Amino acid sequence: MGRLADKVAIITGGARGMGAETARLFVREGARVVIADMLTAEGEALAAELGEAARFVALNVTDEAGWQALVAEELARSGRIDALVANAGVLSFGELVTSDAAEFDRVFSINVKGVFLGVKHVGGAMRAAKRGAIVNIASIDGLRGANALGLYSASKWAVRGMTKTAALELGPHRVRVNSVHPGGVHTPMVNPDASRTKADLDYGHRRVPLQRIGEPVEIAAASLFLCSDDASYISGAELSVDGGWAAGYYHENLPGAPVSLL
Repeated sequence: MGRLADKVAIITGGARGMGAETARLFVREGARVVIADMLTAEGEALAAELGEAARFVALNVTDEAGWQALVAEELARSGRIDALVANAGVLSFGELVTSDAAEFDRVFSINVKGVFLGVKHVGGAMRAAKRGAIVNIASIDGLRGANALGLYSASKWAVRGMTKTAALELGPHRVRVNSVHPGGVHTPMVNPDASRTKADLDYGHRRVPLQRIGEPVEIAAASLFLCSDDASYISGAELSVDGGWAAGYYHENLPGAPVSLL
């Protein structure tokens, strides 16, 4: 308890899924949290659940004026912003040769421009204050190629590169910037209509070393670590929280695979 005591954190895409679990965990660890999202009903309900330590702010991460207003308002209220978890993002399926430019613009606007604006405005406030930590939520697909996920994968590679550049530019000002790379996680984005059971989802991840899908709180724990003083000498890092997926996939029916795959 208390790993983020008296710190102020902004969490984008904070109304549900990984963002909501991050907000819950940060509040348990002593932070005051701004839940920034477009999902007003869910965001307000979560803020009510968390009490005085949390508030909801409607934010379209692609809107620069919205970011400017959020940062100015929070600095006026609290006098500080200590952490940003840039979690807002969208998934997109389709082969590159059949994807249209409008979908490209949508994915990159949210997944890349949204992260850029967070780094620009929250990172700028942190640079002025000479302290802070930013965690950009990327993906396992920002570490590899993935068929039918070309736009999404490309956007997460962009987040990865932006994170490293931000770590270089903000490091001398005592601001740390890192990326977290989730694998499959049981969220509404992955299972939007809740039609697949946990067993179904685990089966789909049977070739991942830990042989299951991840839970949102497991990603939240990584963001907590990187925003806390426990990670005081970590910047520009890529933390995979993927059940070992980045290490590789099992080849079914070959030695070294789990018995269930042989």
